[in-house]
This record gives sequence, C-alpha cells and structure tokens, in this order.
Amino acid sequence: MVAKKTKITDDFEEVQIGPDEPVYTTGVVCRVLKIPVWVLKQLDAEEIVSPPRRSENASRLYSKRELQKVKHCWFYIKEHKVNISGLRIILTMEKSKY
Repeated sequence: MVAKKTKITDDFEEVQIGPDEPVYTTGVVCRVLKIPVWVLKQLDAEEIVSPPRRSENASRLYSKRELQKVKHCWFYIKEHKVNISGLRIILTMEKSKY
C-alpha cells in the first residue's frame, strides 16, 4: 500500500491587532523583549504600565503600545541604571515635552 501525499495549507486569515488591544501575556512580553519578570512586576506595582487582567485571578495582558513603553523603560533601567523614581521623572519630562 502506498501512502497518499497530503498538501498542508494555512486556512486562517491574519488578524489585524490594534496598538491598544491587550493580547500579550507576561511570559510572551518577557520572551519578546528579553527582560526579567521582575521588571514587569515592578512597572505594574508602580503603575507605570498597568495592563488589564482578563479576570480577577488571571494574568495581565499587554498591548503593542504597552510593549513599547516597557521596552523604553527597560532601556533606561538597564542601559542607564535608572531606578523607578528616576524613571518616573524621565517619563514625566518626556510627556510634557510635547
């Protein structure tokens, strides 16, 4: 008996995700941005980045815009050794600049 060759196709359509749509879990954010979990927990605790939870006991979900903000914060924390208080000041100054 000869096995049939089957053609595999992708039947799903790409979905456009808006910049504010919360879809990325904490684990995905850490993997994509190559940052430790404590960074997300600290930024969340200090309400610098506050993504919504899916439910009361579920993990947080981050949007593309929040990923950019976390990446921006991590740059200051890692490259310039800025602590959370300093980060707050920098973000406030950047926001008022425009």
